[in-house]
Amino acid sequence: MNEVKLLTLDPGHFHAALIQKEMYPGVSPQVHVYAPLGADLLAHLQRIVGFNSRKDNPTSWALEVHTGPDFLNRLLRERPGNVVVLSGRNRDKIAYIDAAVGAGLNVLADKPWIVRAADLPRLETVLAMADAKGLVAYDIMTERYEITSLLQRELVNDSETFGAALPGTMEEPGVFMESMHYLMKTVAGVPLRRPPWFFDTTQQGEGLTDVGTHLVDLVPWMLFPGRPLDHREDVRVLTAQRWPTTLSATDFQRVTGEASFPPDLAPVVREGRLDYYCNTKVNYTVCGVHVRLNVLWDFEAEPRAGDTHLAVVRGSRARVEVRQGKEEHYRPELYVIPNEAAGRDAVGKALERKVAALQQPYPGIAMRGEEGRIHVTIPETYRVGHEAHFGQVARQFLRYLEAPATVPAWERPNMLAKYHTTTEGVRLAQQP
Repeated sequence: MNEVKLLTLDPGHFHAALIQKEMYPGVSPQVHVYAPLGADLLAHLQRIVGFNSRKDNPTSWALEVHTGPDFLNRLLRERPGNVVVLSGRNRDKIAYIDAAVGAGLNVLADKPWIVRAADLPRLETVLAMADAKGLVAYDIMTERYEITSLLQRELVNDSETFGAALPGTMEEPGVFMESMHYLMKTVAGVPLRRPPWFFDTTQQGEGLTDVGTHLVDLVPWMLFPGRPLDHREDVRVLTAQRWPTTLSATDFQRVTGEASFPPDLAPVVREGRLDYYCNTKVNYTVCGVHVRLNVLWDFEAEPRAGDTHLAVVRGSRARVEVRQGKEEHYRPELYVIPNEAAGRDAVGKALERKVAALQQPYPGIAMRGEEGRIHVTIPETYRVGHEAHFGQVARQFLRYLEAPATVPAWERPNMLAKYHTTTEGVRLAQQP
């Protein structure tokens, strides 16, 4: 296609800026930003300025900013680009995507696209419209580009190492994932300032519909690569529960800069403390495999600690696990734990063959025996970090723009299955 020209629409989350942390061949350095004038826009501009002015490998973005209450209508009317970039204000995101696709614009949008079960039919309509118009509407799924996720997928699909996926039960699921995130953190070297509306779960979404989107996405991507899902037949949400992380007024001021809770959050403020419903546990099945997810938030990590991630996939010959905790110094590591019946030696030899076969795409990975498990070691060159994954997603999106027919056929139905799972889980958790 012709030169790609980005249109950033209402950037309410820092992920919008991370798309511009690097430059891309074939993408115009001039980016038009359409947004209301306010703190969200100013924070976005400051991040782009930081990328342009950094010492090492600075970017050269030139922004043209359009502000005012009619920013969406102006974008649709003026259309000085061909790709809309979206991140933040999740309640209205599907309306923005619908309007962009309806106007003939491609979309690169951060998760989540919807936070309410009632919006799933609209999502289905929008995706069908994009296909009919030959447009690319793409979900930013960064966790697919994490090296431990990529290698875990390879091992889960190696029958000699992993065997067959175990269906499991609610008590002992075939897949268990848990993520812990923190409200206070550093992004691009700067302490993150979250907007007050981030704590409005009707706007941002609850834990499962927000960051839990990544976990739900990884399950079929890992277990059933290339297989399209029918969310009406292949997914059953069984149980779910939710609970809040409670913030004092001091905590809220530290993370937002606001001296007090805004009126919009009054319904969740009790006795001077804010109940932020960001924690969700859900049990569901996908194609008969039982899955349990724990999506957790706390206020701030201990010194030198960080976000944690656990992903356990159980097979008939071995478990394949990604662990990112204190023992791993808060960076993800990959392990294979042979089942007793399969035997450590047999699984070890199978894994050795698989690691050898993976040297072409991932040279340098190796394996090391540890007590009760085998550690798949990963060279530092592959550990690019979460922020770099946004560039990797963007480059894949640009390849799809060049040839829209190459977007995998399973992406659209599996996106519907993903958002059915997240929104139905929260709907179920919210029931009395």
